[in-house]
Amino acid sequence: MSSLFHNPSIFCNPTRTHGCKLHVLTMVSLPSKAHGTITSPGCSDERTSRIRVVNFLDKIKAIPFKDTNGILSLMEKDASNWTLSAFNGLLMALLTADEADRAMELFSNASGLGLSPNGWTFSIIIRCLCKKNDLDEAQRVLHHMMENGYNPNVITFTILIDSLCKRGKLGYAFRVLELMGGIGCKPNVRTYNCLLKGLCYIGKVEQAHEMLMNMEKESIKPDIYSFTAIMDGFCKVGRSDEAMELLNQALIMGLEPNVVIFNTLFTGYNKEGRPQHGFKVLKLMKDKNCSPDSISYSTLMSGLLKWGKTRAALKVYKEMMGIGFEVERKMLSSLLRGLCMRSWEEKDLVQDAYQVFDKMRKKDSIIDHSSYGFMIRTLSMVRKMEEAVYHLKEMIGMGYIPRTITFNNVIQGLCIEGKIHEALVVLVTMYENGKIPSRTSYDMLVKEFNRQGLLLAACNVYGAALKQGVVPHRIPLRLNSHSY
Repeated sequence: MSSLFHNPSIFCNPTRTHGCKLHVLTMVSLPSKAHGTITSPGCSDERTSRIRVVNFLDKIKAIPFKDTNGILSLMEKDASNWTLSAFNGLLMALLTADEADRAMELFSNASGLGLSPNGWTFSIIIRCLCKKNDLDEAQRVLHHMMENGYNPNVITFTILIDSLCKRGKLGYAFRVLELMGGIGCKPNVRTYNCLLKGLCYIGKVEQAHEMLMNMEKESIKPDIYSFTAIMDGFCKVGRSDEAMELLNQALIMGLEPNVVIFNTLFTGYNKEGRPQHGFKVLKLMKDKNCSPDSISYSTLMSGLLKWGKTRAALKVYKEMMGIGFEVERKMLSSLLRGLCMRSWEEKDLVQDAYQVFDKMRKKDSIIDHSSYGFMIRTLSMVRKMEEAVYHLKEMIGMGYIPRTITFNNVIQGLCIEGKIHEALVVLVTMYENGKIPSRTSYDMLVKEFNRQGLLLAACNVYGAALKQGVVPHRIPLRLNSHSY
């Protein structure tokens, strides 16, 4: 027990900590169940204590409790008329309202109400300390309770075990489990689930799996969350097939899977580079009447895009659109990029790419720089130059400065179609937007002017390049002594 607990002067002067941490156990009287209710030793000025309590209560009247009327009615009572039951009720209300600090402050003023905490009070304080992540103090309160004859219930034990597991303190969590056994408090399935998740959190998946298999020997039937914890652990270490086997085992036991357990499998297969296995998971979900949510589809689609399965991702996207799910902008950008790059060889995907692009424009009206660049390049490659030029201008109008390669894609497409004057306008647009055309930009224009016999124009473009310090590879025909 803390040395502060044995220092009676602290009870008389709570601010006197001598640089040490003032532990919860020093804040109030520490009754023994065998001796009944006792008041705090050493604090003689009860009137001052009650004034402090009244001032504190004024501070918490504005808190939006669920049962506001009941709480305010309680706080209107004279401090001397409070019961321990009402006091505990307010502590619990503060905890529920996510006001753990206020609950601890009220707890420290218990003596001002002439009250001493009981087992339920300490259980609430343990929950407050867990919420505040003060797990060392929570364990001290737990031990103090038990030493004084107050046995926590399974809920209090489980909350502390859960908090310890979430911080990776499995050794302490199992010690608390041993304490439960020592007083005959039987852990329930939620207690075990906390330990299972904790073991998987620190990478001890095999130990967690063994615990799962042994639960029924302890007369504890695993629930779907028990299986979810181990499946998540398997998926995180690249053992998704074993996670699928566990799911099948859960189904044989008659457990009803939820969407979280399936989403875990999607994530696992993505991590292993096998996103297409997600289609089997998707089918199983539907067979078991578990409707995939937007996270299910998004996770599957993300994995497919990451591993270059663009057509499969497009299939998932279309299914999402058919259901009415929205796809986040970042995911749409990834899909568009994949479709554009694939369409450079598989032309049938151009229309799909443009539909996704159009969806992005209508959805957000703001498209990122990269998405514009990919779409303009794709349109230029399939000779949809009117659309390419339109979106180039649109991009500039939105404040983006296209990359040189984007300008060159449009110039190239226009030159191939013989639209040399439109191509020259794009070159001028580059200048106007602070971009220095590259050697490739000038080469394409000089070549096309030569082809069309517009030799003076070719010379002008060549001269403009030289003024910019760029020496084109292509030379106007009249300057070339050899046949072009």
